[in-house]
Amino acid sequence: MRRVLISGAGIAGPTLAYWVRAAGFEPILVERAPLLRSGGYVIDFWGLGYTIAEQMGLLSEINRDGYHVQEFRIVDQAGQRLTGFGTGVFAELTSGRYVTLQRSHLSRLLYERINGRIEAVFGDEVVLVEEKVDCVEVSLKHGGKRRFDLLVGADGLHSAVRKLVFGQQVQFERYLGYAVAAFEARGYRPRDEDVYLIYGQPGRMVGRFTLRDDRTLFLLVFAHGAVLPETPGAQKRLLRAIYSGHGWECEQMLDELDRTEEFYFDAVSQIRMPNWSRGRVALVGDAAFCVSLLAGQGSALAMTSAYVLAGELAAGGDDHREAFARYEARLAHYIRRKQQGAQRFAGALAPRTRSGMIFRNLVARSFSVPGLARLAIGRDIADELELPDYHWPGVGREPCKRA
Repeated sequence: MRRVLISGAGIAGPTLAYWVRAAGFEPILVERAPLLRSGGYVIDFWGLGYTIAEQMGLLSEINRDGYHVQEFRIVDQAGQRLTGFGTGVFAELTSGRYVTLQRSHLSRLLYERINGRIEAVFGDEVVLVEEKVDCVEVSLKHGGKRRFDLLVGADGLHSAVRKLVFGQQVQFERYLGYAVAAFEARGYRPRDEDVYLIYGQPGRMVGRFTLRDDRTLFLLVFAHGAVLPETPGAQKRLLRAIYSGHGWECEQMLDELDRTEEFYFDAVSQIRMPNWSRGRVALVGDAAFCVSLLAGQGSALAMTSAYVLAGELAAGGDDHREAFARYEARLAHYIRRKQQGAQRFAGALAPRTRSGMIFRNLVARSFSVPGLARLAIGRDIADELELPDYHWPGVGREPCKRA
């Protein structure tokens, strides 16, 4: 049985491990972090990712853990509603196959589908890759040298596998001019159940979302140069400098930021590569084609790429090169379209000018008019890709159907 090392236990990695196992391979998962990550931001989940999750038997758990947001509301400095829209528009555009959930919860649910069925190594990482005639030899930081038939980097925007095999990130990263931070607070007041609140000034935005267990999630998006601080202390100081004195609940939010020990901070970037494979190594998800956090579809696209790669390996017999080529050919145009849509959306949450904010609010108000939302964003939400009907020798399961 051919062995596939998968680097990364976020979204793409566990999905790939599940379907690679279904394809008759032996997946081994390695994750740099000592445990599955928790916290982080929430995602809107629909489309092909939703269909793949259904085929994995996860919909009941996803809808149990998820949130069914009722309103997207933009507020002023006093917290009064400026505009907004009901999220029924998204339910209409996705035929009701739409849910909001924490990205870390989706990752955990995906991992539970393979837990105990495959070898998983936490607290280790790939530090050297050497391709041989009949295998790829990988050096793990703590686990020494091991040999595999294939290696797949599913390790995100800052992929170590991509750096080792394809080159430095700067060659492929396209910074979109924004950075993002996310963190949770417990016991925060006020609480607005099933409402996503947005407040902003030119070039900066705060989103507040109520979670279960008396938790509140904050998402901060702000315009910034490409050089960002690397340490948590410096990152918090930057956020305080940007948001202090800017009205609404910003001071209260910053007090909570000072108290939190775990928060997410990163650039809003895309990864653009001419190819997602080289020799016996391939990339999936954000490691291959990050569309950016603000695109809203990164997790679904990660699952889609993992599913298609596994399916092409299942169909390719012993020829991984042909399988990798078909994987790229099936998804390249689709991913480019999603990246282009994400570029258009990158500045919508935090417009850099007051005129941009006014336009954003007008667009949000138009979503309450029947038909206008479909005209404005229907193209970006719709999935034009049809998942192939793969044969999965490892499971007695019907193939995915079109979302």
